[in-house]
Amino acid sequence: MTTLDLRAAPLALHTDRLRLEAPAPHHAAAFSAGVLASRDALAFVGWSQRPCDLAWAQGFCQRDADSRAAGLDLAFHAFTLDTGAWVGRVDVHSIDIDAARGEIGYVGDVRLAGRGLMREAVRAVIGMCFGLGFERIEAMSDARNARALHFADSLGLLQREGVLRRHERDLQGQPCDMVLWAALNPQGPLPATPGPA
Repeated sequence: MTTLDLRAAPLALHTDRLRLEAPAPHHAAAFSAGVLASRDALAFVGWSQRPCDLAWAQGFCQRDADSRAAGLDLAFHAFTLDTGAWVGRVDVHSIDIDAARGEIGYVGDVRLAGRGLMREAVRAVIGMCFGLGFERIEAMSDARNARALHFADSLGLLQREGVLRRHERDLQGQPCDMVLWAALNPQGPLPATPGPA
């Protein structure tokens, strides 16, 4: 896997109920509204606690687009096919090209919770990553974030691997434990290309 593979990632994905699109400026209003409506549920997401107005969302979407174009990260905004409502954002970041590994993150609009839409979106992005050649997709969450722990367990793709003790600092600057999950590419690693004899 190379940065060229990341740059060649599809700009849109489709599932039975969703359309996922690479970040674009016209997503900003829906993104801002969804984050503001969900702020209480996003208490462990640092950037969601800042003023999430339209200007902030436009800058966020532009940075996502620039990072994607550079082959550094992958991000998508998910929308329902029936109404076009913003469901959430899914991104793959902290990508290690040599290890073919990345960390998935996700935030959803609580107004659409309980329908399995974010699970559908996250599963689609993980499937796309495996198609691009990722060997491992990780997810991490503050061990106190019960909502995120339940969501990761409910995906059916991620295996809980353990707790990383005092791994990060929380929003108050205190060391916190992080739970680690991972999904492995079901195709397994590609065989090594034999060198000259």
